[in-house]
Amino acid sequence: MPVLAKICGINTEEAMRAAIDGGADFVGLVFYPPSPRSVTAAEAANLVALVPNGIIRVGLFVDMDDVAMADILSQVSLDLLQLHGAESPERLRRIKSETGLPVMKAIKIAGAHDIALTSGFTEVTDRLLFDAKAPPDLKGALPGGNALAFDWTLLAGHNWPCPWMLSGGLDADNVMQAVGVTGASAVDVSSGVEISPGVKDPARIGDFLSVVKSL
Repeated sequence: MPVLAKICGINTEEAMRAAIDGGADFVGLVFYPPSPRSVTAAEAANLVALVPNGIIRVGLFVDMDDVAMADILSQVSLDLLQLHGAESPERLRRIKSETGLPVMKAIKIAGAHDIALTSGFTEVTDRLLFDAKAPPDLKGALPGGNALAFDWTLLAGHNWPCPWMLSGGLDADNVMQAVGVTGASAVDVSSGVEISPGVKDPARIGDFLSVVKSL
């Protein structure tokens, strides 16, 4: 089975075209203003207009309220909502009901005890995403995209009743090892294809996708 790849935090046409040309299966747009990767609804609408059929357009949201999310969705055509905050299972159910879109819930991992957080979400989310939990003393930490990896062996041997994706500190140099350790069938990268926070490098996007497509 091929490994699927998501390029997240796309905020320029150049990066979007690199992801499309490289064979990305998912492209992600961040709607979280504190992030250097954040885009406005107008910017996102222009970017998703470039995406051909068959590539899943993902919007990343962090504890956004109903009104703000509805405003974005009225302007931007998305296929999947990535919820990267402290959203509860009940919140996921409401978002799915109100938007009619599938959701992917991020679970932030620092140790084995964090794996248990999946139990409340597996029956309501359409996909899980495992990301590294930022340490409390990390200055300027974001909900995701901190270029941090976690102990991949924590996922080894686990099975969940829904598809899942691996994120956190991945790049072209380590993604092969990460997939080998975890058995992930989908991977997500943001900072690992950047030359600085929020600045995607088309060459690094291409390199990452080339490695993933070889798995």
